[in-house]
Amino acid sequence: MSGRIVLFLVCLWAASASATETERWRVVIDLWGNPVYQTLDLIRDGTRLSGTLDGDPLTGSVKGAQWRLTATANDRHYRLRGTRDGDTLAGIADFPDPNRPERRAEHAFTATRLPSRPAGPPRVIDFTPRDYANVFSADRAPVLILWPGDTVRTRTLDSGGVDEHGVTRALFGNPQVGPFYVDTAEPGDVLVITLHRLRPNRDHADSLDALVGRAQGPGLAARAGALGKPVRWRLDRERGIALPPPGSGMDGLSIPLRPMLGGIAVAPGFGSPPMSTGDSGRFGGNMDFNLIVEGTKVHLPVSQPGALLYLGDAHAAQGDGETSQYALETSMDVEFSVAVIKARAQATPRVESATRLMAVGQAGSLDEAVRVATHGLIQWLQQDYGLSLSEASQLLGAAMEYRITTLAGRNAGVAAMLDKSRLASLRAASARR
Repeated sequence: MSGRIVLFLVCLWAASASATETERWRVVIDLWGNPVYQTLDLIRDGTRLSGTLDGDPLTGSVKGAQWRLTATANDRHYRLRGTRDGDTLAGIADFPDPNRPERRAEHAFTATRLPSRPAGPPRVIDFTPRDYANVFSADRAPVLILWPGDTVRTRTLDSGGVDEHGVTRALFGNPQVGPFYVDTAEPGDVLVITLHRLRPNRDHADSLDALVGRAQGPGLAARAGALGKPVRWRLDRERGIALPPPGSGMDGLSIPLRPMLGGIAVAPGFGSPPMSTGDSGRFGGNMDFNLIVEGTKVHLPVSQPGALLYLGDAHAAQGDGETSQYALETSMDVEFSVAVIKARAQATPRVESATRLMAVGQAGSLDEAVRVATHGLIQWLQQDYGLSLSEASQLLGAAMEYRITTLAGRNAGVAAMLDKSRLASLRAASARR
């Protein structure tokens, strides 16, 4: 073969390779005033398009700035036509009417191209928040795009919206940092957040001399009504202790610091309204669980593309249940990393430490929270250890612990916990099956 022919074939291959592009887009479709978020994965080969929309296969074409796409799911066709302008795409989604599939309905849509994953190892990112969220919502624009393995160093406000310098930066009510968009996370996956570092960054924490209603019996209710005054604790960060106000009758008392995050959540799914940062549920939220500390992993079921991670409401220390309504509320330096488990069913938030598995149940009553937590732990044992319902029930009856996580919110919280040391032989047996 002559050199000219070889050179021609190499150039032809290079031109063909360069014509094929892979792109990932975040799509927002306005369904009668209700935004729906989907992921569009595209492969462009010249003027031809292929890929998936929300996981469903699609084909399409490009003519100049005009794009035409058709996705197919369950023998129904979902068409998008739009105009591309740089990294944005806007136009009309022509979808089957959900009530009468033989009819069509048109909806406006926009899409934003997501950046490609940076080359090299996972990143360590210093992120300074510019504003804060008082709802867990899919409708808030992401503050940062992450990929699995990335680590973020940031800082939170206290539950009243006050920063490390004593400046009010946000509305009270557990303002959150975020959301962080985690690429590759899709509905049906699980987002795993590892907390590497939680450190108070100021020398005081605010609390109350209160007792939440769920902790009040008949003998206390009448007298507890006079409580609710603010109390400021001093944080001796060098010694790792919290000290009550001088002259309070508790002189000489100290409480060990155990920094934790009260709020950690992903955005609720379509059909669920934005949730207050004081609320909790399957998505996580204002869990106020005092074992969400440095070194733990929080597993949250994903309901939106990118998961949309929020965190905040840091506590220097908190007793079980947060019975004073406020814990030792403070601002905090936070370092965390993210990972994604693909296609994994998960009924409720999970917390994993070096020594324990903990499934968190959150509901309007303690009874219901116990049921949710128990279901969550049984599901975990069935998935990771191969136990039957009968076997898991026997293990829980012999070794499980319950812990009240919170009594202070709209929902009560309970964690169902098992010591990992009791499970080591089970994991090995499950792997052999």
